[in-house]
Amino acid sequence: MKINFFAFAFFLSLLAFSCGKNSILPADNFSEQASKNFGRQVSSSRTEISFADREMIYQSIDELADLERAGSWFAGMSLTESGLLENAGDYAGAVAAIYKELAYAYGLGLIPKEDINVCLLNILDARKEEEIIITVNAILAFTQERWAQASDLFAQVFNEINEPDGFSNWMILVCALEQNGMDRQAALAYKAIRARYAQFPDYWYRGARVFSGAVSAEYAENCINIFPEGPYASECREILAVYSGLKTDDGLSIKTKKEIETAISQSITTGNPEAIDPLLPLISLPDNPYTIYAVSALRALVSVPNFRDYFSRKAAVSGGRLAERLLYISRG
Repeated sequence: MKINFFAFAFFLSLLAFSCGKNSILPADNFSEQASKNFGRQVSSSRTEISFADREMIYQSIDELADLERAGSWFAGMSLTESGLLENAGDYAGAVAAIYKELAYAYGLGLIPKEDINVCLLNILDARKEEEIIITVNAILAFTQERWAQASDLFAQVFNEINEPDGFSNWMILVCALEQNGMDRQAALAYKAIRARYAQFPDYWYRGARVFSGAVSAEYAENCINIFPEGPYASECREILAVYSGLKTDDGLSIKTKKEIETAISQSITTGNPEAIDPLLPLISLPDNPYTIYAVSALRALVSVPNFRDYFSRKAAVSGGRLAERLLYISRG
């Protein structure tokens, strides 16, 4: 059975990370040793497949794409896609799918950012096909925000866009918008592919960066809601703060409407008003849509005695705007 090279590279890179100091083979040496083994364990030549097999492969790829468009993504899904693309002879697409798996993992807090480059460099060290080298270098440029270089390299390997919402096209659109946020055609195309990337933090983060006004705020909220403690959350909160007329530093206290609702729901379910504590910095901010929403939602809780006591108690030990808001809430 043919071993999928790109999935193998990904697995070894993550294993190097997870081994840590307790590994029999130190992590520093693991990546180097793994890279030496890649070429021995996997054939680097394309194998001819029948038309029927190719059709079956692309049918499976299409089914994975449909799952993404329905708002689903799970760990290992893009690894499967990579293996299918490699078997179909699309090495550029296979490498891109590995990067998609890594980008999802990073955005969801599952791996550190360094692991992305480790995996890509392992592939680059192990395989010398021109298509693979160009694709890896393009993605490395992309991760380092060298947009013009990445765009030029992507054009060499992804010159035919079969799927308007495909991952390679997403990267190309990011490059275009990061270089020119006023590119209307790229902006429309980017917004049109949102369904496929509903669970992809990087999609919403990039959109929050390049768009403006209410659209930027919506993208920032969606990015935060996927993973509130994620690597993009802080910058997205700053975007929401500026959009709301606040200072950038106030972003530390911003909570999205979904986060506000979740905190209130948890406090009601558990009967524990202290679950609302994370909302107090938000309540202390100058007037803005998120603070107003939180205050309005919290006022509905004062009919419950222990919540009313909680607000009164917190108001008594607080000062300034926070004390005023808590007192206002406690009066219902």
